Formats: sequence, structure tokens, C-alpha cells
Amino acid sequence: MENVKAIIFDAYGTLFDVNSAAEKCKDKIGDKWERFANFWRTTQLEYTWLRSLMERHKDFWQVTEDSLDKSMKAFDIDPSMRNELLNLYKVLSPFEEVPETLKTLKEKKFKLAILSNGTPSLLDELVKSNNLDNLFDDIFSIEQVGVYKPSSRVYDIPIKKYNINKSEIAFLSANTWDVSGGGNYGYQSIWVNRNNNIFDNLDFKPKYQITDLNKLTQLV
Repeated sequence: MENVKAIIFDAYGTLFDVNSAAEKCKDKIGDKWERFANFWRTTQLEYTWLRSLMERHKDFWQVTEDSLDKSMKAFDIDPSMRNELLNLYKVLSPFEEVPETLKTLKEKKFKLAILSNGTPSLLDELVKSNNLDNLFDDIFSIEQVGVYKPSSRVYDIPIKKYNINKSEIAFLSANTWDVSGGGNYGYQSIWVNRNNNIFDNLDFKPKYQITDLNKLTQLV
């Protein structure tokens, strides 16, 4: 990858494990914890897309609460666990290789940023709770434009801040729709395919896919 001036990461599912909140409660939830976690995540994403289409914006934390309420009913989770799950979501665990990879990229003098659906306060708490806040130059939230990914208005945020070409940004996401959104916009999008999934047919195929972020240091 040539001419990369900034490396921008999606947060949820890419840097941070969205299933880690439910996993920390698996003794209480039981064997269904992973199915419940996946349902919660899928519902959360569906709500962001539907709200964008309906032009009925709620911030990501409100969407997270709404999708959790539905998921808890669907899986018959004890309502008393609601606050515990929400509090754990605020401090999701990073994937194992994330801290060291970010430090290596920082040492190489790349500009590093997050571009996420999350609210500014939620993202700030997330990076600080994992001692990663000193590694990012910027944390960009969709709240600046009031619409969710994969709207091109979201991908335009770092371009306006850095005043660089779209192709000078390496964008990483574990979400195929997000990789396609960034790629169709003009980023050099890289798919973080942790679970050997199949890429979606959305008019973009990434030139690179990696199984974890360690592999990124070999590309840039």
C-alpha cells in the first residue's frame, strides 16, 4: 500500500470485541450467550440503517439500549441484567493484538484515528478504559453528521479534517458493509476477516484482507 498518510479504524468489531459484554456474563446467561450477543449486534446494526433511512436519528447509545431490550426479550434474559450488560458494553475488551499493533503503527509515524458509529463520550470511555487514548490522533463520531455508516457523509469527516485525498487513507473494518462503504467512497479499504466469513456483494472487493490487525504492519 503506497501513499498512505492516515490509518483509520472502525471501532466495534474491529478494535473492540462486541461480544465481550455478553461473554463476561455467560455464567448467568448460559449456553445461549453467544447467540444472544450476535442477535444484539445484528439488531443494533439494523436499527442504525433503518433510522438513517427513516431520517429518525437516535445516537448510538440509545440504539444500543433499544436493541438490547429487544434481544433480552427474544432470548428470555433476566431483566435485572440490563444495567450490567450496558455497563460492560461501555468497556468492551479490545482484541488481543490491538494495543501492540497500534503502538507499532504509532512508532512508524502514521496518523491514527477511529471512525465510528459510537457517540464521542462512549468512544472516549472505551479507549480510556483500555489505556489506548494516547495512541489516536483523532476519534471521529458519526454524530458530527447525524447519520450512520455507510453514508458517504460519514467517510467524508476525516477527509475534511486532514485535507488529504481519499486514496491516502487506509480504512480497516471487520464489517463487510463498512469495508464496502469506505471502498466505494474511495478509501483503501482493508477487510479484517477474523472469522473466515464471506464478503458481501456491494460493488466493492477489497484488495487486501487480513485475519487480524498484526498483518496490517506488513502492508503499510
